[in-house]
Amino acid sequence: MTASPTQMVNLPRPKGRPVDLESAVIRFSGDSGDGMQLTGSQFTNTAALAGNDLVTFPDFPAEIRAPAGTLFGVSGFQLNFAAKSIYTPGDAPDVLVAMNPAALKVNLSDLKTGGILIINQDAFTPANLDKAGFTSNPLEDDSLNAYRLFAIDIGTQTERALAETGLSFKEVGRAKNFWTLGLLYYLYDRPLEYTLRFIEQKFKSKETIAEGNRLALKAGYLYGDVSEIFQETYEINSAQLEPGLYRNITGNQATAWGAIAAGQQAGLPLFYGSYPITPASDVLHELSRHKHFGVKTVQAEDEIAAVAATIGAAWTGQLAMTGSSGPGIALKGEAIGLAVAAELPLVVLNVQRAGPSTGMPTKTEQADLLQAMFGRNGESPVAIVAPQSPADCFEMMIEAFRLALGYMVPVIVLSDGYLANGSEPWKIPDVAALPKVKATFQTTPSDDFHPFQRDEDTLARVWPKIGSPGLEHRIGGLERSYETGHISYDPDNHQRMTEVRAKKIEGMARTIPDLKVYGSEQGGDILLLGWGSTFGAMRQATQIGREQGLDVSHAHLRYLNPFPRNLSELLHRFKRVIVPEMNTGQLLMLLRSRYLIPAEGLNKIEGKPFRVSEILSAIHGEKNKSRGQPW
Repeated sequence: MTASPTQMVNLPRPKGRPVDLESAVIRFSGDSGDGMQLTGSQFTNTAALAGNDLVTFPDFPAEIRAPAGTLFGVSGFQLNFAAKSIYTPGDAPDVLVAMNPAALKVNLSDLKTGGILIINQDAFTPANLDKAGFTSNPLEDDSLNAYRLFAIDIGTQTERALAETGLSFKEVGRAKNFWTLGLLYYLYDRPLEYTLRFIEQKFKSKETIAEGNRLALKAGYLYGDVSEIFQETYEINSAQLEPGLYRNITGNQATAWGAIAAGQQAGLPLFYGSYPITPASDVLHELSRHKHFGVKTVQAEDEIAAVAATIGAAWTGQLAMTGSSGPGIALKGEAIGLAVAAELPLVVLNVQRAGPSTGMPTKTEQADLLQAMFGRNGESPVAIVAPQSPADCFEMMIEAFRLALGYMVPVIVLSDGYLANGSEPWKIPDVAALPKVKATFQTTPSDDFHPFQRDEDTLARVWPKIGSPGLEHRIGGLERSYETGHISYDPDNHQRMTEVRAKKIEGMARTIPDLKVYGSEQGGDILLLGWGSTFGAMRQATQIGREQGLDVSHAHLRYLNPFPRNLSELLHRFKRVIVPEMNTGQLLMLLRSRYLIPAEGLNKIEGKPFRVSEILSAIHGEKNKSRGQPW
């Protein structure tokens, strides 16, 4: 008889007192069908409930279902959880779980020397070893001597635990991830209750499968106790976070919720037009669940239809948002230019991925900044913002809508795959304290009305309420007269309208915050300047550098067009400015051309985020690993 999954589970506590640690990094890896994302997510949520600070990095294969046992089918999930504030998923894992030879081959080089290596030895068959490119079995030679190896027959142990359930061989095999999770819960003295509740809810219509997964989870935990394979277990206490109510959140969840919050603040229905694309699709999925907040989602037949429908929503007075990744943004380019010409409030989400073309769809990159700046025909300026962490996606989505509505312009939000799929604790905000998002419609006709009448301060054109008598109007992609709103081919008028559209973007700088510096506001030897998802590695590297006595500071740009007003002055206070980017130097080019400073690029284009050690090497003056810096 098993205990009710919602009650406390009376399993033995780890023998002896667990070793206290400040933090630990675990990486789960295996075939894309081995449930590594689910396993990592469950450990993450349990760590969050324990009060740990945490950062995650899921790593997916590009193929939906690559051939089992192949290198390009390996799926991974890395988690850093701690009793202190942390900013990255960790440079290298303390524990690597490899469910087959391919997972070992792909991930072993990242494991710390002396780290714990847990291997499913049942999968190390001659056929699987051959698929992974091993010429000998690493469990039988000396190649793993640098690690604390635990080769366990995970598949066999799972079969024994589930022998009486009546599940099929295939169903039993699927439960080995829960067995492995139970073993890790024992190693880190974690409770099973959260995952047992998850299993109960996830498989409530399939009780036999639910029972099998519960048994597997408990069996893995008990194996750690009975086998006594671990000489020590570990405990990581809760972190001292700012008081409040927290939940774990991914970047794509935060993006969707930020858009919903903006709609509620503005009092407008939210329209999201999109076409499925990795890694942005989850935003569409999440928004589609919230019709009760007035959210309308349209999965269009292609990217162009999605943005065109969204522009129509903006024209009719809705909160309008479209989203995609780099290839889709390229297809939307002409229509975004239409929104620039028509001066409509449009938010465009770009969850960046590695390119060019299809590139590496499930890998992260920051290579669409110049596309956002210049990727349209003609002079077509847009505002650009970039969240710096998964939780920050919520705040920057609200900010994007504030700017779009306040200045009647398109705003591009540059997220990326690392932010989208990664997660961290998010302090649930007080709704009353959320930033204001104001939509101002013109509802009263006047004798001289035309749709390009402007606010003197912001230069934003009026937003006529569709259907209001006397406010009938036309807008479009043809140039309009500044004085009348009619179509105009006058050269002087085109010059004036072009300058006005640019001045609107420039004028936003008055309402965005000055750039703040972590470290020395007065200046110093080194400034690390970045944008987007490089924040965590840069902040942690700065902390370590300052602890080592180095004069290093960090500033992070969340506004990329326009830049904060104090950026030029700030840059000139430092002797060296280092710009880490997951591209070949796009922000670097903008900074050099605009501010004429000899900034240095630190560039990584591997589909992986920066490690703290890579940025520390640059701070110490070691050679930039970039393979080429065209700027």
